[in-house]
Amino acid sequence: MADHPPFPVSVVTPEGPAFEGDAQMLIVPGAAGEIGVLSRHAPIVAMLRAGSTRIHLGDDEVREFATGPGFFQMLDNRAIALVDDAVAAEEIDEGRAQRQLDEAQEELERVESGESSGDRWQLEQRIRHAENQLRVSGGS
Repeated sequence: MADHPPFPVSVVTPEGPAFEGDAQMLIVPGAAGEIGVLSRHAPIVAMLRAGSTRIHLGDDEVREFATGPGFFQMLDNRAIALVDDAVAAEEIDEGRAQRQLDEAQEELERVESGESSGDRWQLEQRIRHAENQLRVSGGS
């Protein structure tokens, strides 16, 4: 990656930035598959699904986040991921993630049986996000 200089990356949640800094490469979970960008990437805007966001800092150092759905933009050599949640791999609380998974699955069952008018897509994303946190943490 020596041919690609670092570029500014931000991973932002409603609570504020989860990561801000320079990176050699960024991989985000696009709605249609993973999107990887290096410096000087062409402008892009994409929807993100719940998944793993990996920030390659250089010297084989990678910061991984379990991220929720959101949007991604690469413009003017700056990458911004706006996501509903981002949890650093080393900060994942497996118990909390399991509770989120159980609650979302129970609500989805109520939607499927007609007992709730919850948004199926949002519930599916919550389930994927909780499952992803467990996967990233090694708990599942």
